[in-house]
Amino acid sequence: MYKKLVINATEYETRVALLEDGTIAELFIQRHNDSDIAGNIYKGRIQRVLPGMQAAFVDIGLEQAAFLYVDDIIGSRPSLQEPNLFKESEEEDLEEPPVSLAAVSKDDEKRKGIPIEDLVTEGQEILVHVAKSPIGSKGARVTTYVSLPGRFLVMMPFTDHIGISRRITDEAERNRLKEMVLSLRTEPFGYIVRTASEGVQAEKLANEMVFLKNLWEAIQTRYKMNAAPSLIHRELNVSLRAVRDLLTHEADKLIIDNPVVYETVQNFLDRFMPFMKDSVELYQGTEPIFDAFNLEGDILRALKKKVWLKSGGYIVIEETEALVAIDVNTGRYVGKHNLEETILKTNLEAVKEIAYQLRLRDIGGIIIIDFIDMEKKANQEKVYNALIEALRKDRSKTHVLPMSEIGLIQMTRKRIRQSLNRVLCEPCFYCEGEGFILSKQSVCHMIFREILSEYREKDTRKITVHVHPEVAELLHREENHLIVKLEKETGKPIVIYPNERFHVEQYEIIEMMQEG
Repeated sequence: MYKKLVINATEYETRVALLEDGTIAELFIQRHNDSDIAGNIYKGRIQRVLPGMQAAFVDIGLEQAAFLYVDDIIGSRPSLQEPNLFKESEEEDLEEPPVSLAAVSKDDEKRKGIPIEDLVTEGQEILVHVAKSPIGSKGARVTTYVSLPGRFLVMMPFTDHIGISRRITDEAERNRLKEMVLSLRTEPFGYIVRTASEGVQAEKLANEMVFLKNLWEAIQTRYKMNAAPSLIHRELNVSLRAVRDLLTHEADKLIIDNPVVYETVQNFLDRFMPFMKDSVELYQGTEPIFDAFNLEGDILRALKKKVWLKSGGYIVIEETEALVAIDVNTGRYVGKHNLEETILKTNLEAVKEIAYQLRLRDIGGIIIIDFIDMEKKANQEKVYNALIEALRKDRSKTHVLPMSEIGLIQMTRKRIRQSLNRVLCEPCFYCEGEGFILSKQSVCHMIFREILSEYREKDTRKITVHVHPEVAELLHREENHLIVKLEKETGKPIVIYPNERFHVEQYEIIEMMQEG
């Protein structure tokens, strides 16, 4: 499979698309408004301790306070000298730095159960690492577990744990890398050896160890000198993260449309991966780069709820506050032989599309998939196994439960950033994010009830009603019987005025008083 990275960089926004055989598979968007802060390190101040939630709010200098859960606090008093503990199951090569959210050592097990009010106090200064950027109304999720990602290694300053990426499957190579790291390190720091280290010689690992050690010393110095709240260390921007994490193992070529970003990437490669410089190309075309690769249409389709399948079936993706629901339907597909075969084929086709859409839309959290009911247990197993296989391409960690008796599959996908829908869209100002507005007929009936109850006995000469033009048209046509009824009940003429500036649900009733 041929993969390439396409970067569209402007002064207000940078978009990075990962293409697999010409089809967009993943999209990363960074607006230049500091909304994507995952991986940043801050000197914060405990703003409020919540014993009832076993959590604390931390002021890190943003509009929203960050959220610190009790299990994300190291030791009895978080400081620069206390041990970080890295969860082995997090040893994945993800785009974001692998930040531990749980402890694994015996000492840390002993500390479990200590209430948060005994760990932190209001006003206390604290070093925190952002595990998740703010999502919707929720502030950033932070942890005191610090890890610094490089090209080949992830350094953990507070532990001596050595881990190897699970994507390196050769046992001899895993042992070679582990022994190499143990022999090269000069400080009792922990390291995770990333997939990019496979086959790498000792010199490159040693150079990166020095770089990460110097970076950590600089962070310590800034922590001591800066006042809280303040940014201590900023994670690489989305362009350089794409180079560090995706080039080589996830992509064969990188194309950039901005000369300044192109030079920045070349300088970054000069320092860390000079052998990859020939894989980077400056786009020279006159057509916008995303149009040249036919990506704009694919991105807009990724915002739609309904996704059609080639067979004629379709899936519907609904994002809610608590979870994401995905429904599979046969649609126009009628099959060829029997109902069970038609359902199985639709479900198997939907599996591939669902796995693709989860990656492209970067959907995370709890996901419920409602497949079309299948009678045969063997067919249910086929669909479940097909989903597991389709998700292998996904770099985000997923956990899938077997299909339930009613045809539901429950799964989770690691969420670090906002989904594509949340990044590119905002709640409808008409329905305020509800997904529905009152029908025009309902508005007509509301007007009828209000006039009947409020203006029947009033000494008015005439009643005028200002409404949206489409509501006005309905009152003059299909619902005109309501106006006739009102005029008969109130004994007053009712005049309807259309107003283009009105919301569909908005109306204004004005009474004209009797003269004299």
